[in-house]
Amino acid sequence: MTDVSSGADELRKPSVTVPPGERGATRIADRVVAKVATQAAREALGTLPRGAAPPHADVVVHHDVAHVHVHLELGYPTDVGARCAQVRRHVTDRVSALVGMAVPEVAVRVERLHLAPEYGAAQRRTR
Repeated sequence: MTDVSSGADELRKPSVTVPPGERGATRIADRVVAKVATQAAREALGTLPRGAAPPHADVVVHHDVAHVHVHLELGYPTDVGARCAQVRRHVTDRVSALVGMAVPEVAVRVERLHLAPEYGAAQRRTR
């Protein structure tokens, strides 16, 4: 009688072992990292003021290091420095966690401040 093999053991064992350094690499496009950074900035800001454009990010990736520039609009009055620091931290954390890249800098540019309607009405002067 002939012994029949299921072949499962043969599939589990690799025939040739390739060293990790020679297996290849995955490259993540700059625009993918920019989308992750944009979403992270949206998460950090929460609700936007009425009429504000959503944040967007530009990213340059060089050797698994992402340099991020975030453009956003904020409501006024607000602590601009604290809000920018919050965006920087969140973008750095999310890009590092989701994409696996180092993020040494996140430059935040505030494009516009939107005056809150209730604040503007209270501050108007009459003649």
